[in-house]
Amino acid sequence: MDVLNALVLLSNFVLLPAVSYGSQLALGALGITLIYGILRFSHFAHGDVMAFATMTVILVTWWLQGMGVSIDPLPTALLALPVGIAITALLLLGTDRVVYRFYRRVRAAPIVVVMASLGVMFVLNGLVRLIIGPDDQYFADGARFLFTVREFRDYTGLEEGVGLRVSQLITIVVTLVVVAVLFWFLNRTRIGKSMRAFSDNEDLALLSGINPERVVTVTWLIVAVLVTVAGTLYGLDKSFKPFTYFQLLLPMFASAILGGLGNPLGAVAGAYVIALSEVGVTYAFRKFLQYLLPESLEPSGLAQLLSTDYKFAVSFVLLVLVLLFRPTGLFRGQSI
Repeated sequence: MDVLNALVLLSNFVLLPAVSYGSQLALGALGITLIYGILRFSHFAHGDVMAFATMTVILVTWWLQGMGVSIDPLPTALLALPVGIAITALLLLGTDRVVYRFYRRVRAAPIVVVMASLGVMFVLNGLVRLIIGPDDQYFADGARFLFTVREFRDYTGLEEGVGLRVSQLITIVVTLVVVAVLFWFLNRTRIGKSMRAFSDNEDLALLSGINPERVVTVTWLIVAVLVTVAGTLYGLDKSFKPFTYFQLLLPMFASAILGGLGNPLGAVAGAYVIALSEVGVTYAFRKFLQYLLPESLEPSGLAQLLSTDYKFAVSFVLLVLVLLFRPTGLFRGQSI
């Protein structure tokens, strides 16, 4: 029974939050790896594009709530997602036309485009703070829990319980659907195959008659979907704060690099590794160990390796280790 309680405790505080958080990181990391694999630069404005997209969803959600529109028990933000995706797509396509297209035409070095994306990052960062403010914004409504810890304990008779939030379930299900559709699109559709060919060999793809501007446009449209969904799911699960989304750039890049920058499958796998590492290293294992160890060996402290304040340091350490010892990542190289 103690082992079951320990496993349930671990599931509630480590495994379930890590899977939910990893799903959100996976969508963001997929956007980074698509941009790198097809457009061939690291998009440092990715976190702030996500913040802009989520802000748009929040504003539309508030408008719908003010109109009395609801899809209880699900959050109203799901209705606002298509509008957020459309506006974010316009933002990305406009940014590409105004900023990035010039660098493609002159075949600028990737580092030059990276510096341009830094400029875009600062502009978006200021714009989001100007419109919605720098503070936390909560926009989740509908049912909070599918089942609570108390309900789980009453049903199973265990001392510990698992509580499943609706936002966590939505995150996991939506991520599975989006990732499955994306992989089907890249492997089965004509434009998806064109994107992969463009990623593998740009010159050969151009000789084959592939329209590069169409590939670029579709790439930004896919990225708009990924960042809007990822940002909204993260905001529903936790809260929205512009600076937090800026901080998410580090674990998203760490996920993409850990899996092999440019490899979509690697980005997904890397995201779950990063999420499990961040949640696991910052969790206090004292109660978990009390269930498994004899009383004489029980820890006197929290048995916590790092405070939650240093969660993003875990991503940084893993990123450094990967760059030092396996720079090609888990799945080696670029393979859209």
